Amino acid sequence: MIDIFTFAYDWLVLRRPWLALLLVALLVGGFATQLDKIKLDASADSLMLQGDPSLELYRQVIDEFSTEDFVLITWQPHAPLLSPESLRPLRRMADELRALDGVSSVVTVLDVPLLESPPVRLSDITGKDPLPSLDQPGIDLDLVLQELTTSPIYADLLVSRDGLVSAVQINLKYDEFYYDLLSTRESLRIRRNREGLSVDEQRELSEVEVAFKAHSAVALARDSLLVEQVRAIAARYNDHARLFVGGVPMIAADMVSFVRSDLVVFGSAILGVMLVVLAIIFRRARWVVIPLVTCGATTVIMLGMLGALDWRMTVISSNFVAVLLIITLAITIHLIVRYRELHAADPDGDLHERVLLTMQLMAVPCIYTGITTIVAFVSLVVSGLQPVIDFGWMMTAGIVVAMLMSFMLVPCLMLVWPKGKPHHHTGSDPVLTAHFSRLADHHGRAILVVSALLVILTVVGISRLQVENRFIDYFRESTEIYQGMELLDSQLGGTIPLDIILSPLNVDTPLPGLENMASAVDAPPVADDDPFAEDSESFVVPAGDLAGDDWDDEFDSDVDEFAGTEEAFVPSYWFSLEGMRELDAVHHYLDSLPETGKVLSLSTVFSVVKGLLGEDIGGVELAIVQKSLPEDMKTLMVSPYFSENTGQARLTVRVKETSKDLRRAELLHTVHAQLVGPLGFEPEQVQLTGMLVLYNNVLQSLYRSQILTLGAVFLAILFMFLVLFRSLPLALITLAPNLLAAGMVLGMMGLAGIPLDIMTITIASIVVGIGVDDCIHYVHRYLREFPVDRDYRATMYRCHNSIGRAMYYTTVTIVIGFFTLILSNFNPSVHFGLLTVLAMVAAVLGALLLLPRLIILFKPLGPEGNA
Repeated sequence: MIDIFTFAYDWLVLRRPWLALLLVALLVGGFATQLDKIKLDASADSLMLQGDPSLELYRQVIDEFSTEDFVLITWQPHAPLLSPESLRPLRRMADELRALDGVSSVVTVLDVPLLESPPVRLSDITGKDPLPSLDQPGIDLDLVLQELTTSPIYADLLVSRDGLVSAVQINLKYDEFYYDLLSTRESLRIRRNREGLSVDEQRELSEVEVAFKAHSAVALARDSLLVEQVRAIAARYNDHARLFVGGVPMIAADMVSFVRSDLVVFGSAILGVMLVVLAIIFRRARWVVIPLVTCGATTVIMLGMLGALDWRMTVISSNFVAVLLIITLAITIHLIVRYRELHAADPDGDLHERVLLTMQLMAVPCIYTGITTIVAFVSLVVSGLQPVIDFGWMMTAGIVVAMLMSFMLVPCLMLVWPKGKPHHHTGSDPVLTAHFSRLADHHGRAILVVSALLVILTVVGISRLQVENRFIDYFRESTEIYQGMELLDSQLGGTIPLDIILSPLNVDTPLPGLENMASAVDAPPVADDDPFAEDSESFVVPAGDLAGDDWDDEFDSDVDEFAGTEEAFVPSYWFSLEGMRELDAVHHYLDSLPETGKVLSLSTVFSVVKGLLGEDIGGVELAIVQKSLPEDMKTLMVSPYFSENTGQARLTVRVKETSKDLRRAELLHTVHAQLVGPLGFEPEQVQLTGMLVLYNNVLQSLYRSQILTLGAVFLAILFMFLVLFRSLPLALITLAPNLLAAGMVLGMMGLAGIPLDIMTITIASIVVGIGVDDCIHYVHRYLREFPVDRDYRATMYRCHNSIGRAMYYTTVTIVIGFFTLILSNFNPSVHFGLLTVLAMVAAVLGALLLLPRLIILFKPLGPEGNA
């Protein structure tokens, strides 16, 4: 069978090198035409854990409470905040922003109603006359500033407590088509998972998925353009204020921008550095051009494939280009080094036979390294996070393409390259691998002791590994996005949203005494010992209290409205005294946490009403707040925190992303335990959602799936080693350096404080893939060399001087190239570069020091050299 494949390969490829190169060129040219279709996706949907119940709840909350996406601009004027020098340019900027396509409204200090400048009555709020604002002539600016910096509604949200910074909120138009497609897609997916779909429903799901994917690309491009336009407008006012742009759409746009820049700039830099290093190592043009042409062709084909299939890269899967370069370069260097060895042994031999023999000798180890690397990356498919799944499949396809291109381009270019000046490679050029062989021979005990110490250090480091991160740490301190997020956290109430949804125990049962507010007018006076007095859980409003002289006239019209209502008005539980007390307790608890910034809820509204009344709020006032507020005030003060449809109350919390003590999982657990414990809620009453919950679920799921999956990956690789080497002792020995290398990288992450998150989770698979490649090549060559003299040490020296060179050259080239990533403004790219360098160094040291030492120590080979 092998002879048949060898004959076919020789006849189709090696005997017709120009034809093979022409076909590859046409293939590369065809896929190059698809490069302009490549899309980067940084939408929130692409980073969510599919099948997460919290995601379904999150989308329901968005729909129920009509939550809009928004972009923020921080306005820190050079003049006092409410001075004409600040307000005039602020008004002009707001008007420009309102004119942008896609903007539904813009909210500034000029647009909000003022309730305490001077203080208004509750009847003023429920009346039809507009409330005061900064536009009102003669308004007391000192009172306004005091209100904006102390109001429960505006302080730490619209204006900082010190009165120096204000927020400009740019609300984006609700994309109804997007959410309709999303709702349809999710409902069909849920039904598919629970009970299966009919043929028509499956077809509908496929059509909806295609439509949603297309529209999401349009939406992301539209939001990116809008962010650019907002930035351009803000930049025109830098003479008047210090401005930063923030918000989820801006973060998504910036992440795409950073990733695209890194792909172009650092991708080119890596190739340039590789060119220089290869030229220094090999000192021959052909051995520089052939690897780079192979890497370039592989990359173009894969990127073109992504564009043609609309297979989108994200901030996670965009790393696949760099990893693909590593794997392709490793294969080509191994082929070149082996060819040079054969050439040194027989410089006058036939070129075609030498190339064919090179491919024959390297086919088995390269195929096995490809399969084991694929196994490592396939482990990502079980993550449940679509970008990580895509990265796994992209790398699987990329490895196959890299193998095909390497075994076509490298030998064909060798065959057609002009002979030029003769160069006889002796194989004795001094390289570091010779020192490694002497270290492994003469300092074996030291190597084992150091390895044992590294194991201990690795265990300590992994124990400190955090499944956590601060999103702000993705960016350098010098970037606008970092500075803007820091300002929002410190001055304007936090960054990351957390929602707590509270349900009354039985929303279908009307509260006693509130079935009909109209009947309360005719009720008898309340006795002193009436169980339904105001301090009890429910109340009846006495007629004398509503109509008597002691009652403020401001409520008369509202009471008449209730009395004249044909349909019974039943205030929600949350607008009762007991409900208010429960909300106040939760609100105050959340506000007391060091990780939280601004907290908003119905409790905020109740606090404002108490301030207007100058006394404790009563049941009637609570009912008026629910029933009689004008639509604009209800939209501002009630609708975001209470659902008429479900009777649920919502508390929104802005968590401080810059908090050094932020631990998402611990915070969520603590909040939930407090709500169902000391605060007295039943578990079914409490639901936590928001981006904080969703991102925490993603992190926890990735940790469980990837760290636990690594065990299965190593078992699969151990089985493949058994098949390849046919020896359990040798398979275990070969596996040991890989375990240490993978553990070392994870351990160093723990010791350095680099969190395991959606950006770094893939490094474990990369380490395994790289480490396994080195060990397979080394042991496969060791098995070929050992029968020569059956001397373990002599065989080690020969392997270090042959296959060790390829491993050394590959490592040096990639390490120097990937060091350029430390210059990126996107910290995940920096971490990826540094961790890749560490992985390469750990893998090659394990293969050239620990692996041969273990082979010499345990002598797993038979007398004839068989494993």
